Amino acid sequence: MVDVDLEKAAADLGQYRAGFPDELFERLAAVGLGLPNQRVLDVGTGTGAIARGFARRGCAVVGLDPSGELLEEAKRISQRHDHQIEYVDGTAERTGLDANSFDVVSAGQCWHWVDRPAALREVKRVLGPGGHIVLAQFDWIPLADNAVEATEQLIESYNPEWKLGGGTGHHPEWLGDVRSAGFKDIQTFSFDVEVSYAHKAWRGRVRASAGVRASLSGGKLARFDETLRCTLNEHFPTEPIRLLHCCWALRGRAPE
Repeated sequence: MVDVDLEKAAADLGQYRAGFPDELFERLAAVGLGLPNQRVLDVGTGTGAIARGFARRGCAVVGLDPSGELLEEAKRISQRHDHQIEYVDGTAERTGLDANSFDVVSAGQCWHWVDRPAALREVKRVLGPGGHIVLAQFDWIPLADNAVEATEQLIESYNPEWKLGGGTGHHPEWLGDVRSAGFKDIQTFSFDVEVSYAHKAWRGRVRASAGVRASLSGGKLARFDETLRCTLNEHFPTEPIRLLHCCWALRGRAPE
């Protein structure tokens, strides 16, 4: 796997990465998660996309991440939208927070980066009785001859060690982790969403991915971005381009 430094992509992540759809939070609220005044810890919060979704619904949210650059970007966005979120330095495996102090622990767009067994032990520690874990992903979907497929092929040509392409948006391998950790009443759901991008916005979204700004050198990054610009102009000239995404989520109740 390629070496990744997401701090390099903080600005693009904050500006261009699509946040989680409202439907995710509506579905969670329907089963009693993310309700007003619930205490939510968002681990690996990055620029705070899922943390802000819970804050908009009246939750008391703590966003946790080991990257100072990402936390600063998250704070700037939250202040701009007047979201009351406490951002703290820490990892999913070692939060440094009190035991039994949260109703929900979420992890959005980050679970593939953590030491999952260690993180699940920490999640169980900080959750209160009956607390829940929520893992969520919002992934672009490559289809035959769409801009996602062309973009993934381009990323691989510039960064052969990048192995995150070709996804379906589903992450069934995480079910075994959560079950083995003793979580109960586990359920998953998913739904597809089309997202519209101007060419500039799609290029920014792609730069924010692990295989591009977070791992390519400056000169190589510039060449990649120019090649993507030409590819979009030649093969997908009509703006905006509409691209399929999948929102997938897992929830489970902590063992008593």
